[in-house]
Amino acid sequence: MKIIFAGTPEFAATALAALHAAGHEVVLVLTQPDRPSGRGMQLHVAPVKQFALDHQIPVLQPLSLRLDGKYPEQAQQAHDQLNNTPHDVMVVAAYGLILPPSVLMIPRLGCLNIHASLLPRWRGAAPIHRAIEAGDEKTGISIMQMDSGLDTGAVMSMKSIPIDPSDTTASLHDKLAILGGEMIVEALQKLADNHLTPTPQPLVGVTYAAKISKEEAALDLRQSAVTLERKIRALNPAPGAIATINGAAMKVWRARVAGVPVSATIGQVIIDGPHLYMKCGEEALEIIELQKPGGKRMAVTEFLKGAVLSASSKGQL
Repeated sequence: MKIIFAGTPEFAATALAALHAAGHEVVLVLTQPDRPSGRGMQLHVAPVKQFALDHQIPVLQPLSLRLDGKYPEQAQQAHDQLNNTPHDVMVVAAYGLILPPSVLMIPRLGCLNIHASLLPRWRGAAPIHRAIEAGDEKTGISIMQMDSGLDTGAVMSMKSIPIDPSDTTASLHDKLAILGGEMIVEALQKLADNHLTPTPQPLVGVTYAAKISKEEAALDLRQSAVTLERKIRALNPAPGAIATINGAAMKVWRARVAGVPVSATIGQVIIDGPHLYMKCGEEALEIIELQKPGGKRMAVTEFLKGAVLSASSKGQL
């Protein structure tokens, strides 16, 4: 099949690579404009664009696709190129721009979206984060026929995988990216054979995965240790959960619920040999891996070797 692919980050690049490896002809890639990142704020080439450049695939990077939006000239140029590029279907994965109805109606066989949840649960921008944060036992990939709603289109295929108790957003992302690549290849084969059947999403069980904000990073130790442990995994690798230890805001990358009750006030840091605990609203968190401001990630055992904690931070179980 001739495909126009729309996507930006690594999740999408994995699917693009799978389509390319399966022999599909990707005739055009849409991806978000290069943006500055890092300490030097250099322009960053996203993974999808890099794959396209490496494989001599034409790239289109409009700021918007809305003809009635802030950048109507760019949107019109993009529409013209889409209309003038012969293709069968558009595949979309974590693109980051809204596709208006005027774009959705261009491909002969429509637009298929690779969404990282079991729809209608976790429609929206951050389905992997929210599934971990909520304590879901499973998630998966939905291949969806796009419509004008927010992830409301009919589901063409769906597969689930368990969420491991140790999964972070990073590890679950990688599992789902591979699954998404496999499933879109299967879906396009069924589409070519006229065996892909759309199933409308149920009206019950709808939840929304709001975009992760930096303000969510701070751990509220009035919450239970179970809730906070999930949040730490959900915010790994970005933006990272933050807790105040010894007066400094540190990123907490790994923690577990303490197996013994801690007699302390909420928020108190307690040292017991090589272990560091933080008292929560219910039970306590044992910190496993953290990062000091301006430092690198380290195991808590390494942190404690060089740490000088204030007297108020010390205690006993």
